[in-house]
Amino acid sequence: MKEITVIANNELGSLATVAEALGSVGVNIEAISAYGLDGKAIFRIITNDVTSAMKSLSKIPGVQLKEADTIVYKMINRPGELGKITRKLATRGVNLESLYIVSRKQDFTEVAIRTAERDIPKAMDALGMK
Repeated sequence: MKEITVIANNELGSLATVAEALGSVGVNIEAISAYGLDGKAIFRIITNDVTSAMKSLSKIPGVQLKEADTIVYKMINRPGELGKITRKLATRGVNLESLYIVSRKQDFTEVAIRTAERDIPKAMDALGMK
């Protein structure tokens, strides 16, 4: 799964512009986080069509785009599980770029985990993934 990071000026309507650009080409947002930092708006987005999303977003003036691989990890849905998995990653020296929920059911939660590209194999090993 790929994550798109969009960095724009933190102005009124920045998220609307990004969401409209994706919607206008039929790209569905599967997961998103949005926050402001030092005058910038930072959006981390997972979509159903990365290629079309990147093409559409690249037409927005003044935005910076990055595309990166993420790990989708399915964990038990109970208190303390996120602490357990993030401790495993920290113990192995895996630095997290982002982490957020992409789906949640009664028994489990799936999280998208983005690390540095070089840390993906180490993260997968720490989490018992192949």
